[in-house]
Amino acid sequence: MRLSSLADYAVVMMTAAAREGVGGRSNATLLAAQTGVPLPTAQKLVSRLAAADLIESSRGAGGGIRLARAADAISLADIVEAVDGPIALTACVEGAAHDCGLEMQCRVRPHWHVVNQAVRAAFSGVTLATLAADPVDSHVMGAESRPGVFA
Repeated sequence: MRLSSLADYAVVMMTAAAREGVGGRSNATLLAAQTGVPLPTAQKLVSRLAAADLIESSRGAGGGIRLARAADAISLADIVEAVDGPIALTACVEGAAHDCGLEMQCRVRPHWHVVNQAVRAAFSGVTLATLAADPVDSHVMGAESRPGVFA
């Protein structure tokens, strides 16, 4: 399993926004410059993240973007789903129409939901605050002492 490039970039941008602190404002141009995400992509992601209520965006003087809630209340799953839609490892987990030639005789299909829930739970257990923390901090403090951090 691999995240899409857009989901990866969204995580990078959200992490940069989280480093601005509570109430800190930024904008797509600054985030693009800080992270290396191309500006058109950053602008597209700002729209998607705002639509998912992960960031607040305002135009004009004093405008910009900021996190819609505290970084410890935003999970990796929230960010990935804002960009890529529901976390689903196979098409049959999504519940949408698909054309799997094995669907009628597949004995694994009933189990994919459990696997999918486990992956989503793992993503949900990692907060934006954890991702925005200084990597040195995560090595100094044992992962077991910090919720949302996996060793």
